[in-house]
Amino acid sequence: MRTALRWLLAGAMIFAGLSHLFWARRDFQAQVPDLVVEKLPIDRDGVVVASGAVEALFGLALLTLPRERGRVGALLAAFFVAVFPGNIDQWRRRRSAFGLDTDRRRFVRLFFQPVLVLWAWWSTRAAR
Repeated sequence: MRTALRWLLAGAMIFAGLSHLFWARRDFQAQVPDLVVEKLPIDRDGVVVASGAVEALFGLALLTLPRERGRVGALLAAFFVAVFPGNIDQWRRRRSAFGLDTDRRRFVRLFFQPVLVLWAWWSTRAAR
């Protein structure tokens, strides 16, 4: 079960990373907090492209670095925590993207981020 979920996560990360880079860039820009573009010398699109590359690399690392699986999982869990403010900002500023076009949908989406954190953590730990 752990292996199957890890492979599913890897595929999801590669897919998400590629979608950042190609077909969903506009939607992902809705999740970039204003504070990020105010404080960093990069625009929303640059943040989306960079995070997309990172996500795709996480997916590839999960597939190709079995000896580093635990470390990659911990870093991926931390990444999910780090991008969570973008989800909160999308909800607070009422930015529609990915079919999240109501306050309720944007709010419910917030509860899935901890699931991603736990998924990354659990699926990359060694079974005891």
